[in-house]
Amino acid sequence: MKTVFYLQDSAPYGSEKVYGALNAAIVCIKMGVTLGLYEDGVYLALAGQNSKPLGVPNLADILYAYPDLNVLAHEPSLNARGLMMESLIETVELVDEIDFLNAMEASDFVVLL
Repeated sequence: MKTVFYLQDSAPYGSEKVYGALNAAIVCIKMGVTLGLYEDGVYLALAGQNSKPLGVPNLADILYAYPDLNVLAHEPSLNARGLMMESLIETVELVDEIDFLNAMEASDFVVLL
């Protein structure tokens, strides 16, 4: 079975990139998909988001809706933004640089968004 790694490095709100990446990843769940959150992409994994003032859906809720979606958060990106592991959604796995790169290399396809 082919596997896909979606690398998401954009903040969850302000563009369609994250919404598109989530939808693409969800479609590929049965195929074997990993959503890798890198740089500003780690903000998607924060628990307790309130997107109502922006007038858009809460994208973090999508992660709760699809617990089978494998989501990796890049620990150095989290640390660089002063965020703590405890602030992440429970379904997100925090990984170091080596494990993040290994997950990318183990995938048949890497999609940069």
